[in-house]
Amino acid sequence: MIPKKTPSKHTTDNDNREPVITLFVYGTLKKGFPNHDRYCRNAIAIQPANVWGRLYDLGAYPALEVPETSIRAHGTADSRADAATQARLNAYMPQHAANTPPLGDWDRIHGECITLPNPAKNLPPIDYLEGFRPGRPSLYQRVLLAAHCQTTVLLCWIFRVTQVANGERINPMWQG
Repeated sequence: MIPKKTPSKHTTDNDNREPVITLFVYGTLKKGFPNHDRYCRNAIAIQPANVWGRLYDLGAYPALEVPETSIRAHGTADSRADAATQARLNAYMPQHAANTPPLGDWDRIHGECITLPNPAKNLPPIDYLEGFRPGRPSLYQRVLLAAHCQTTVLLCWIFRVTQVANGERINPMWQG
């Protein structure tokens, strides 16, 4: 007979869970697009989602501008800390947050919420691809904001531009 293992004091089921990180993607990282297989093939969840913003066509890839008032946190060079920030803030996320339109001329931008395991391994290559360089001039910034994912609201990391110099605004009906 094998004895039952007695759990250690002060532990929960969550103590053994590995951190995950969820990104909202709207361009080449989406399923079926050129960078998905290389950077997101080990995703543990992918679901349709949308956020408020303005999408621009920069030629080879799109760029997203989001309302400053929607940003909950800014990404850092510490992927594990960013995953912890996301988990902590998601625990208190009001479910109406992504449905309330921000003031101004903003569109519903359709994309995907992609959840990846092991942020320390999986996030830095995506940061590099997106031109996100914490503490240095960057093409994109990684910010945390609310995304409406099917029947729930999640805080997701998203890559956004701060200024669009040369780009044509994409009609949100085109995205589908």
